[in-house]
Amino acid sequence: MHRDLAVAHPDAHCELDFTSPLELLVATVLSAQTTDVTVNRVTPALFARYPDAAAFAGAERTELEEILRPTGFYRAKAESVTKLGAALVERFDGVVPGRLEDLVTLPGVGRKTANVVLGNAFGVPGITVDTHFGRLARRFAWTTSEDPVQVEKEVGELIPRKDWTMLSHRMIFHGRRVCHAKKPACGACSLRRDCPAAGTGENDPVKAMKLIKGPDADHLLALVGLTR
Repeated sequence: MHRDLAVAHPDAHCELDFTSPLELLVATVLSAQTTDVTVNRVTPALFARYPDAAAFAGAERTELEEILRPTGFYRAKAESVTKLGAALVERFDGVVPGRLEDLVTLPGVGRKTANVVLGNAFGVPGITVDTHFGRLARRFAWTTSEDPVQVEKEVGELIPRKDWTMLSHRMIFHGRRVCHAKKPACGACSLRRDCPAAGTGENDPVKAMKLIKGPDADHLLALVGLTR
C-alpha cells in the first residue's frame, strides 16, 4: 500500500507555501481550522510585513489580526504567532530550532506541527498525523489507535524512517482527494485491492470517480482504467 501510494501521488508535497523554517512554522500554526489554500492567500502579505521572529513578537495586534482575519479564529491566531515570535527571540535568538524536543516547547507547537517543519524545512524525517493521516492509517489497519502519538509510533514501525515525510504527504493527498471522511471513493481507488476498508464507501466506479478531487484527478482515474 505504501508503494501504491507513491504511484498514486508522485507529486505529493507540502501544500503550504514557504521560503524559510519560520515561514513554514507560522503557516502551519495558521492552518488550524482552515485550508492550506486560504493560508497561502494570506501569507505573502503577512511575511512581507513581518519578515522575522522579532517582527512577529512586536506586531501591533489590530494590524496583525486584520491580515489574519480570512483564516478564521484570527484573534487567537494573532496571539499565537505573537507569542511564538517572542519565544523564538527569547530562547533561540530568533531562529527556528531544528530539533523536535525544542520545537514542541514553543507556544502552540505540538508534534504534528513540529514534524511538518522538521520534514519540510530541515529534511529530518517525520510523520505528520493530521486528521487525514489518522483516518487512513486506521482504515488501512496500520493502527487501531485514535491517539496521534501512538499512531505515529505504530506507523513508524511499519515504514522505513527515510520515507516518513513523503508518506505523510501521500497519505494527506490521498485523504483529501480519494479517501474522504464521509464517503471514500472506493470504486475509483488504486489501493482498493489491498485495503481492508475497501467497499465501505462508494463502490460504483462511475459514481466513485465523481468523488475524486484535485488537479491530479485524471492521473488517479487512469490508474484504475477510468476517464471522465
